[in-house]
Amino acid sequence: MSKMRTPAMEKIEKKNAKRKKPVKSTPMRESWKRFKRNPTALIGLGVVCILILVAIFAPLIAPYDYKVQDYSAMMQAPSSAHLFGTDQFGRDIFSRVIYGTRYSLIIALFCTIAALFSGGLLGIIAGYFGGTVDTIIMRVMDIFQSIPMIMMAMCIVAVLGNGIPQLVAAIMFASMPTMARNNRAAILRVRGSDYIESSEAIGVSQIQMILKHMIPNAAGIMIIYFVGFLAVSIMMMSSMSYIGVGLTAPTPEWGLILNDGKAYLTSAPYMMLFPALMIMITCFAFNLMGDGLRDAFDPKMK
Repeated sequence: MSKMRTPAMEKIEKKNAKRKKPVKSTPMRESWKRFKRNPTALIGLGVVCILILVAIFAPLIAPYDYKVQDYSAMMQAPSSAHLFGTDQFGRDIFSRVIYGTRYSLIIALFCTIAALFSGGLLGIIAGYFGGTVDTIIMRVMDIFQSIPMIMMAMCIVAVLGNGIPQLVAAIMFASMPTMARNNRAAILRVRGSDYIESSEAIGVSQIQMILKHMIPNAAGIMIIYFVGFLAVSIMMMSSMSYIGVGLTAPTPEWGLILNDGKAYLTSAPYMMLFPALMIMITCFAFNLMGDGLRDAFDPKMK
């Protein structure tokens, strides 16, 4: 004799059917949980998000056009009309710093992506194949790395000329050796794992091995290097513009704003103060975020 199904039983069954299955835990989810428990990492992430919003909505935030020159308002100290003051051409420094956030973040992102694809690819190839391939690639990278990054970037700009594409290429080539070495180390950490050896034993192709097994498992470390290099790219870009071998006027890049104000350091220090603070805050935020990612992806904390 079958059991009678009451309305209450049917209601309970429907409720259980709608209940979501428990979310499967993955290394990436566990890393994100550890990242959220790190207050300094969240501060860095919050500042970076604010900077991204400033870069996106720069035309709405900036009260003036960064290119407009007002000779009746030259060299004015910070005030309600000009929050960060004006420069020697009467341009509003606050507007230039706000637009500089867009230029600095976008150029730094392109520089880091270019370095990741060029140097990172070489590092992955060297780490996976090893032997002679590894030796040749790493010795070439050692030759490049023997030259200081800023000096190499300056030499490349001297050959290619000024401009955003030239600056991206210069920082990419200067960062390529370090990026290659870091990605090689990340690949070597997973190269001897049991699942890699098992995949090789069943005949998985080399391309599938790299794309489906090695890169995903080394992605956490690569993300840490990527975030760290964003700060490095901003520092290099600002340094080159400050010494006159980076971007050219009237581009509102932070290093170029510093270069414009260095002649007035004693009479109008505010011209250098605010762009310098933006560089410091941005790099500090990326470093906090990178340290948080390092702690989150550290296998010792699992």
